[in-house]
Amino acid sequence: MIRYPLSYNPILEYHARIESGEETVGDKVRKWYRKLAYDVLHPGVYHYDPKRGNHIIEFAENYCRHSKGRLGGQLVTLELWEKAWLSATFGFVDGDGVRQYTLSVLIVAKKNGKSLLASIVGLYLLIGDGEPGPEVYAVATKRDQAKIIWAEAKRMVRKSEALLRRVKPLLNELSSEDYNCGTFKPLASDSDTLDGLNVHGCLMDELHQWKHGRPLFDIMVDGTVGREQPLVLVTTTAGIVREDIYDEIYDDARTATNALFDKDAYLDEHSLYIVYELDRRDEWTDPACWKKANPGLGTIKNLQSFRALIEKVKNKPELLKNTLCKQFNIPETSVEAWLSFEQLNNESTFDVRSLKPRYGIGGADLSSTTDLTAACVLFCVPDDPTLYFLHMYWIPEDLVEKKVKEDKVPYDKWIERGLMRTCPGNKILGSVVTAWFNEVQDDLDIYLFNVGYDSWSAQYWVGEMRDCFGDIMTPVIQGKKTLSDPMKNLGADLEAKKINYNNNPVTKWCLANTAKDEDKNGNIQPHKTSKATRRIDGTAAMLNAYTVYFNRIDEYLSMI
Repeated sequence: MIRYPLSYNPILEYHARIESGEETVGDKVRKWYRKLAYDVLHPGVYHYDPKRGNHIIEFAENYCRHSKGRLGGQLVTLELWEKAWLSATFGFVDGDGVRQYTLSVLIVAKKNGKSLLASIVGLYLLIGDGEPGPEVYAVATKRDQAKIIWAEAKRMVRKSEALLRRVKPLLNELSSEDYNCGTFKPLASDSDTLDGLNVHGCLMDELHQWKHGRPLFDIMVDGTVGREQPLVLVTTTAGIVREDIYDEIYDDARTATNALFDKDAYLDEHSLYIVYELDRRDEWTDPACWKKANPGLGTIKNLQSFRALIEKVKNKPELLKNTLCKQFNIPETSVEAWLSFEQLNNESTFDVRSLKPRYGIGGADLSSTTDLTAACVLFCVPDDPTLYFLHMYWIPEDLVEKKVKEDKVPYDKWIERGLMRTCPGNKILGSVVTAWFNEVQDDLDIYLFNVGYDSWSAQYWVGEMRDCFGDIMTPVIQGKKTLSDPMKNLGADLEAKKINYNNNPVTKWCLANTAKDEDKNGNIQPHKTSKATRRIDGTAAMLNAYTVYFNRIDEYLSMI
């Protein structure tokens, strides 16, 4: 019988190996284990309970057996990265022993054993978690897909005498009726039994294949509200179904990772995201980077076969997209993140009054209904290569409380800090933007050389701006022909830290939310992600101002 001492902590061990370079991981995994290790050593509302963290590992290695392949029939032996994820998922609890994480997401390249892990978790939630009458479901939009994890768990039960004493494998469910009155079933979105569920555990595998997956995801999450410590477990690779639930979960993972060490950002303390992927697309040819997306490479996943696959792809470019997607978790899509957090992040600040700029270029992105409205002023000062940006944002007053709660975005904190303003009612009038540009001119003595704006903006606002400031308004057509070169240069300037946006967290959030749409000729333009709550209005305003700067740089610089 395998028993781990209370001194054993796979989170700290894995983190130490990552920091020492013994384990190769991507930036997202490194950041999460830095955060988890900190939480182990600095308990707060939640603390790490080694007994709870080790229990899931001991369950796996004492009772769960491989069902097929060269290890068929043998007890499972978990690798360190698997132990670290499982112990993080189950080991953090509050003072009453209630688990911290109700959502745990593992995104990893194919053939790294994620379905085996999900099957173990399903059985543990059924009979090892101490929950009376647990209902555990393996779900997907199609029944065959939903049965993959469940069928693996069923085979695992049949291979283990210990599990068979507690779990009865039936035709369409695993029953622990004689032990703790629990059930473990596969469930698809076309089932008639989705309503009225009392979910203790929900296993969602291969989210990248789900079409119209949001309703199913929401129904299952809603079904957990009657349980004290439910768990929704997501295990998936990247895929080809775009703009659906996978993209939304991945977007949540990216946003949460960026927020880990940002005191101004919203962080859902009940969600854990471990994403194994390449940091850059071009790393796929570098063997030293392969484990970033494949933590089981060389043990779970055959290294020799993988190396042969990569050599084949090098000679057959038509196979590259699928390989990047399935083997390295690079989504197969023309729409991808514009900049990494490291590229866009700049914590430099400035005092605009001490810089004493004389002329600036405005940019604006007006909302039509419930969107944010954003405006900015770009300015330069003599003998300084930096491009400075001042931003202001607006949100309808009637929507603040709702948006903070539903979107999980700290609009209220940004308003308190003066980074965002509210407008009475449920929409934003262009006149507040005009008033802000007047403030910039009157209070900061920055005169507007020009203002770039979306050519679809309301004409009454354009007329109002002309009445106040004269003939300074320049329409910016929102398309690749107009925006591609300015956007590429803006990105390069951000990466080079040539642009200082005063470490504005709203601007940083908008930049991190921005995707790019690229055509076959390499032309790009901004693109919203599939999740409507991820606003890019600050980026749009910034790009409108930068486009004017890009096209009239000599004229503008001659004035400062």
